[in-house]
Amino acid sequence: MSDLRCLGWMRNLRLLLLTLGLLSAAMCNPAWAHKPSDSYLTLRQDQDGLHGQWDIALRDLDFAIGLDQDGNGELNWDEVRSKHQDIAAYALSRLSLTVDGKACPLKPGQQLIDQHSDGTYTVLMFEAACKGEKIALHYQLFFDIDPQHKGLLNLINKEGVTATAIFSPDNAAQQFTLAEVSKLQQFTDYVQHGVWHIWIGFDHILFLLSLLLPAVLVLRQGAWEAAGDFRSALLEVVKIVTAFTLAHSITLSLAALQIIALPSRWVESAIAASVILAALNNLFPLFQGKRWLVAFAFGLIHGFGFASVLADLGLPQTALVLALVGFNVGVELGQLTIVAAFLPVAYLLRRQRVYRQGIFQLGSVLIVLIAAIWLVERVFDVKLISA
Repeated sequence: MSDLRCLGWMRNLRLLLLTLGLLSAAMCNPAWAHKPSDSYLTLRQDQDGLHGQWDIALRDLDFAIGLDQDGNGELNWDEVRSKHQDIAAYALSRLSLTVDGKACPLKPGQQLIDQHSDGTYTVLMFEAACKGEKIALHYQLFFDIDPQHKGLLNLINKEGVTATAIFSPDNAAQQFTLAEVSKLQQFTDYVQHGVWHIWIGFDHILFLLSLLLPAVLVLRQGAWEAAGDFRSALLEVVKIVTAFTLAHSITLSLAALQIIALPSRWVESAIAASVILAALNNLFPLFQGKRWLVAFAFGLIHGFGFASVLADLGLPQTALVLALVGFNVGVELGQLTIVAAFLPVAYLLRRQRVYRQGIFQLGSVLIVLIAAIWLVERVFDVKLISA
């Protein structure tokens, strides 16, 4: 029996270390919580060929080719402008385009500066004077230095219908037929974007986990004990997820349709604060039995965060509602995947001390610390753990 008990504790210890490792990875992630490293590529078709716009984060370009000439840790317009030729050469050498099976050269144009929700981007314009319907793209930007990087594509045909795609090291070459872009494909594309962005939205994930951690426990006389049955734990999770979903769906829609707009910095700061408060509630319980109210209240703020991501992606005007619904469905599917992975494991471990004192209590402390650093960064516009 002692050997079996020892093996059980070793398994629990490994699970605890895995949990701490995942939280540490989120804390040390070299970017803001929503988007570790993305670029935004738009190709628009007209009678003359294809016109491109490529938004690339300056922080990524600085790491790749060195933009900060004086080494003071800050980029200015003169430093970026002096590197325009280098930026164009570096980026376009990592993007190849064929039209109807023939290689299509890319001609660089002007470069601008734009602000996205996670920082400053250079905007590289380029032309591809090739006509045809079958487009093949091979995307390799930053893959050699950042395997987590993603390229987000908007491909707009002559009728204004938009197809989207996500390029990654495992999916660097993709093909499209412009004349065959359908409403169903648009919906499916934005579902994929929604799933991907909830999975990389570390602040959203930590907020949700903070609310889910006590779902398999009950508070009796100031002490946390294991919940009696799976049904009660599941019901608690359903209430939390439903409230969070309803709330962020409301504000995501209002913001995406430009009915309400809030400054991105305020939203990101409020999201970090919501993570802190949700985790502190596990350590100093105030809203037991009403965590769904917390999920709803702060879910309204998180909806604005999702909207900023959707704004960066671009909503096709010809299918505005369809894309919005698809993105929201994707967010929910990604969220349910996280819940489905978490709840059974948490329920099985709920009676173990490693869960109550390790994963639950220590995990909540770590979440508070991570979110506190995010909050300081966002309120004071400083970089502590972010790149």
